[in-house]
Amino acid sequence: MHIALYMPDIPQNTGTIMRMAACMDIKLHIIEPTGFRMDAKGLKRSGMDYLAKTVLQRHKSFNAFNEWRNEQQLRLVLLTTKASKPYCDCEFEKNDIFLFGRESVGVPQEVHELADKRIIVPMKKDTRSLNLAMTTAFVMGEYMRQMDAFPTT
Repeated sequence: MHIALYMPDIPQNTGTIMRMAACMDIKLHIIEPTGFRMDAKGLKRSGMDYLAKTVLQRHKSFNAFNEWRNEQQLRLVLLTTKASKPYCDCEFEKNDIFLFGRESVGVPQEVHELADKRIIVPMKKDTRSLNLAMTTAFVMGEYMRQMDAFPTT
């Protein structure tokens, strides 16, 4: 299981996602540059002692990430407010990697065009977006349900 964060802006979101990844045995990919230092206080506070348990791979650019992804034959699933297909109506595959955009601006159009699938978490019409960490948890929960991939205790 893979999550990729495209140039994340907010260390607290990244720390929370790192904690979830550690607890749920999900590999986390961070596409740089980030909007914060990776030793940021907020990252440590939200990730707590789970940061050391996170399987983390950093990529120096989207091109480096995409090259790696293609070598691994992973299907790129982009979460975006510009999609029309709800995540809960999507059939996921074991080779999926879920890409989440920057909190401030999402991902550029060329990344949208490279995605194999584009999905959305449906929301009320008069709302703009959910917190990145919450969105990640929604989608990964559904993926893990479909793959019967919840860690055993």
